[in-house]
Amino acid sequence: MESVFSFLIATFVTAPLLGYILVFVIAKQLTKNHRSSVQLAIDISTILLIISVHFLIVTIWDKSFLWIILLGMISIAIGFALLHWKIKHEINLASLFKGFWRFNFLLFFSAYILLIIFGLIQRVSIHISLP
Repeated sequence: MESVFSFLIATFVTAPLLGYILVFVIAKQLTKNHRSSVQLAIDISTILLIISVHFLIVTIWDKSFLWIILLGMISIAIGFALLHWKIKHEINLASLFKGFWRFNFLLFFSAYILLIIFGLIQRVSIHISLP
């Protein structure tokens, strides 16, 4: 049972879009609401994307830059808080966190796609250049 659980977690970290689809389908069946199902799937798959980007970076460069990822997320959160305060003149934590989290989804989804492409090109070029 433990190996099945490990396999599922590894699959969702390796392919976070599968996690998005699974959460969306389950949420859609439970709530019957498309919009809230998409939002829930985005919120949960953001965690998978952050972990996936970390492991892609470790795989490509053999170094962990998790501290840079976390520092970047903290910087983005501070930027969102300042921007929210400038525009609204007060801070609503719920909407601030929602915007921050959705922005992280877009950021890490883009990073995931770019790292997949970069990793594939790097691996192919290594194998082509070998005599």
